[in-house]
Amino acid sequence: MAPKLPRLEPDTAFFWTSGADGRLRIQHCADCGQWQHPPLPRCASCGSETVSPEPVSGRGRIASYTVNREAWLPDMAVPFVFAAVELAEQAGLYVFTNLKAPIEEARRGLPVTVAFEQQDDVWLPMFRPEAS
Repeated sequence: MAPKLPRLEPDTAFFWTSGADGRLRIQHCADCGQWQHPPLPRCASCGSETVSPEPVSGRGRIASYTVNREAWLPDMAVPFVFAAVELAEQAGLYVFTNLKAPIEEARRGLPVTVAFEQQDDVWLPMFRPEAS
């Protein structure tokens, strides 16, 4: 069974396809400078409509995580780590994703970097421990 993939909707397609060039993109407000995720039609901070996807470093730290031992979908490999990654660009800017590492490596504060997994024309942004 093929994995279930996100739909490429007009407001979110940039997030799911930005891995084509290896760069994670997050919505940024040109007026107040805030980053936000998930994407919204207006800035959640100042209400401006001048929000657009911009490349970010792809680096962050695990703020929280859970080890899932039950498959959410048929044929899903378990166990796996689902993590809240706080991106380096801004405190409180989170991406919720899988950690591509053995479950024993997961811990709060772990430095991570984006690692895209391509499925058809979608690049799933996952994270792996940063090389030391």
